[in-house]
Amino acid sequence: MVSFDDLLAANREFAADFSYGGFDGVARAGVAIVTCMDSRIDPLGIIGLEPGDAKIFRNPGGRVTEAALEAIVLGVHLLNVRRVLVVPHTRCAVASNSEETLRERVAASAGVDATWQRFHVIEDQVATLGLDVHRVTSHPLIPDTVEVGGFVYDVDTGLLTQHV
Repeated sequence: MVSFDDLLAANREFAADFSYGGFDGVARAGVAIVTCMDSRIDPLGIIGLEPGDAKIFRNPGGRVTEAALEAIVLGVHLLNVRRVLVVPHTRCAVASNSEETLRERVAASAGVDATWQRFHVIEDQVATLGLDVHRVTSHPLIPDTVEVGGFVYDVDTGLLTQHV
């Protein structure tokens, strides 16, 4: 069994001067971000925000999935979201590998067959970004007053480039 003692100790240090207690959970800056789970991405830091400023939804590839749409709808109607950023990134595993390659790599690591698992690879990141932004802008529960942009985050420079 893996020990979590180091993480729990870090949590106690974090909680020692915790300042977000009692916060109502709205996005103070009116922003929602859909981005990848990649640990090289600091979703708040890349746009100069702090905890409490934005709603963040992360998944492999930074895709606008059904779950991401659910989060955006709730954010727009209940949590002060007025702007949505969709932010995949450079050198993303799901945008730079084939479905077959990812299955092989996972199978090698897991020691079991992974041919049945889908990883939703992205063949054209910018075209897919356009489709994802359209999924948000065309959703019947997301009003036209919500601004939506599609950006690619460069993990080597820290810069965002707007594509949509």
